[in-house]
Amino acid sequence: MPQPCRKQPLRLSVKRQTALKRHAGQFLDSILSCYSSTKPKAYPAVPDEATAASTVVEDAGFAAESLTPSVCHDHGLDKDLVSLKISLLGDSQIGKTSFLVKYVGNELDEGRSEQTGLNLMDKTLMVRGARISYSIWEVEGDKKSQDYIPTACKDSVAILFMFDLTSRRTLTGIVKWYRQARKYNQRAIPVLVGTKFDDFIQLPIDLQWAIANEARAYAKALNATLFFSSSTYNINVNKIFKFITAKLFDLPWTVERNLTVGEPIIDF
Repeated sequence: MPQPCRKQPLRLSVKRQTALKRHAGQFLDSILSCYSSTKPKAYPAVPDEATAASTVVEDAGFAAESLTPSVCHDHGLDKDLVSLKISLLGDSQIGKTSFLVKYVGNELDEGRSEQTGLNLMDKTLMVRGARISYSIWEVEGDKKSQDYIPTACKDSVAILFMFDLTSRRTLTGIVKWYRQARKYNQRAIPVLVGTKFDDFIQLPIDLQWAIANEARAYAKALNATLFFSSSTYNINVNKIFKFITAKLFDLPWTVERNLTVGEPIIDF
């Protein structure tokens, strides 16, 4: 097994945000622009941004190598594991589960636990000789599932607020999810994730521009980083979790801002 790095030990940052914008909810409610929820055409094939979960993926500062649960148990390494919790919130039928399954990859069979209203999956990484296990809690989007918000959000280090890029209703619904989540967790890193970029890209360019501007306004109000993603083509899925890891451990890796209409937006 790789030995922990002595020069740059992996430590959780103490610089997490503890305050919210007081008028964020009012700002969000004032956004009145809208866009179509028409189902677009099929998206042409594009290459994955990263390979399956058992590979090493590098980004300008650190590498993250996936480890399967069986490997961890076989070597008796659980005592050295850093366990962290991440929450996924958003309306139903927006692709949260597909997003999560894409990220978890080869660990799906051993790290998955489901119950009505809540979906749990685990992902174990090796970063600079340290083993990190993300316990990812997805709250289903129906009304009954909202009872699980306190459990899912408590002690989370990051919360992904997710919406469907082709449905304005799911974007305006972020206000509700955000307010509920912040009742139980004021410190988690907020990330706004637009799903189904492969469908979104088929919309007229002026509509894409309007959607992107509205999403950026929501992200600014939430003080969140914005990612457009696609589970089908693995666009920005791994990058979102690498961004969270870098923020948590103050690693010298940053995403590049991308505001180009027609491309997967990244804004912060």
